[in-house]
Amino acid sequence: MKSVAIIGGGITGLTAAFRLQQKNIPVTLYEASERVGGVIQSFCHDGYLAEFGPNTLLETSPKVSALIDDLGLNNRRLYSDPMAKNRYVVRDRRLIKMPESPLGFIATPLFSPAAKLRLLLEPFVRRGEESREESVAEFVRRRLGPEFLDHAVDALVGGIYAGDPEKLSVPQAFPKLYALERDYGSLIRGQIFGARQRRESGEVSKAHAKKFSFDEGLQVLPEALCAELKDNVQLHSPVSALTQSDKGWNVRWRSNGSEVQREHSAVVYAGTAFGLSKMEIQAHRLVNVAPFANIYYPPVASVVLGFRRQDVAHPLDGFGMLIPRLEGFRILGSIFSSSLFPNRAPAGHVTLTSYIGGARSPELARKSPEKLFDMTLEDLRVLLGISGEPTFKHHVLYPQAIPQYNLGYERFRNLMAEMEPAAPGLFVAGHYRDGISVSDCIVSGEKVAGRIVNYLAEAPMERDSSPAENPAWVTA
Repeated sequence: MKSVAIIGGGITGLTAAFRLQQKNIPVTLYEASERVGGVIQSFCHDGYLAEFGPNTLLETSPKVSALIDDLGLNNRRLYSDPMAKNRYVVRDRRLIKMPESPLGFIATPLFSPAAKLRLLLEPFVRRGEESREESVAEFVRRRLGPEFLDHAVDALVGGIYAGDPEKLSVPQAFPKLYALERDYGSLIRGQIFGARQRRESGEVSKAHAKKFSFDEGLQVLPEALCAELKDNVQLHSPVSALTQSDKGWNVRWRSNGSEVQREHSAVVYAGTAFGLSKMEIQAHRLVNVAPFANIYYPPVASVVLGFRRQDVAHPLDGFGMLIPRLEGFRILGSIFSSSLFPNRAPAGHVTLTSYIGGARSPELARKSPEKLFDMTLEDLRVLLGISGEPTFKHHVLYPQAIPQYNLGYERFRNLMAEMEPAAPGLFVAGHYRDGISVSDCIVSGEKVAGRIVNYLAEAPMERDSSPAENPAWVTA
C-alpha cells in the first residue's frame, strides 16, 4: 500500500501527516529530537507559563479553524482578552498606542504633522518598476515616507521577522502589501477596494485576525496532533539520506545507533532550510539542495520574566510593544503574555516575553542567560516603569531562528517549485516556503498534503522518473 514519509515533526509536518492519515494514507513521521512541535513548546513552573517560541496562533485562514475543530480542541482554545487589544510602539522612549482609526491616526503623537500629510499623497505615488525588486525600506520610503519606516515599519519588521527592512524583500516577505500596489496602484485604495475580495476568499489579514492559544499553552496543538498519529511518529530518528527508486523513495535514518531504511511512495521534507541543504538525496535527476544553506536564519533569544503586578507601573493593557532600532534599546519588543490569556502568571503577578537579537543585533542573542536577563530588565525598567526584581526567569536561544525572505529570495522558491517535478514524489513545505507564522505553517502542511494526494492518485506510467539532463536550476 502506498505510504508517505514526513521528515520533521514541527507544525507543518504534523499537519500534513494528520491530513494524509485522514485520507487513509499510511504515514510515518520522522523526528530527529525527543519531541514534536519544533519551536512550539510551553513550560509551566510555579504558576507561570512561558512559551519557548510563538505565543499566539492567528485565525488567518478557514484551514486553521478547521484543524482545531477536527482535533476536538475547541473547548481548550482561548481567544486573547479583548481588553488587551492595544498595540504599542516606542517613540522617544515611551509607549504610544498604534492608531486604530482615521481619527486616531490624526490624533496620534506617533507621527509628526508632516508625516501625516505625507500619507495623504500615497494614492498619487506611482507604482514601482516591476523589473526591480525593492526592499521593505525602499518601498516604504517611496510610498509613505522615511518617518513611517523609522518609527513604525522598522519596529514591525523586527517584531515579525526579527529582520532588517533594508534587506527584506517586499514581494517575498510581504506579498499582500506588494499586491496592493500592483493591483490597485495604492495601499490606501487597495485597503478600500480590496475588502470584498478578501471577504470572498475567507482569508483574514494578520493585523485583523483573531489571536488564540490554549489552556496549557500552544504546545497543546502539536501534542494533540501527535496523539492522533499515535505509533506513526518516530522520535530520535534523524533522516540522513533519500534515494529514489522505481517504487518511490528509500528513506535512511538512524535509530538507537544503527542505520535503518524503509521504502515509501512519497516523501515530505518539513524541516529547516539549512537541514535540507545537508540532506543526501540521490534521484534519477540530480537534485542540488546545497543552495538552501544560503537562506539566512539570524539567532534570536526569548527572555520571559515574571513580576509582582504592583512593581510594574504600565497598565499592560495590550498585546505588547515593538521598538524601532533608532530608540537604542536592546530588546526588539515584548509581549504582555499574562494580559492576553489567563493562567500565564500567578495571582497578583504578570508575565512579559521579550526578544533579543535577530538581524538587527545577532551578537546580543548569544550572550549568557544572566546577561540577557539583565539587559532585558534594564530596558523594561525604562519602558514599563518596573521597580522590583523578577519573580520568574526563563530563557531559550534559537541559534538559527527565522528564515529571512531577503532580496533575491525568489530564487529559493523557484528551486523548490522546480525540484518537485524534477524529483517526483519528493515534496518540500514549511516556514521557508509559505510564510513564517504558525498559521502559515498549518496552511503549508495542508497544501502539501493535497499535492501528495493528487500525486498518489496518478497512474505510475504518468510519472517521469527517467534519467535526464540536469535542469539549469540544480547549479544555482
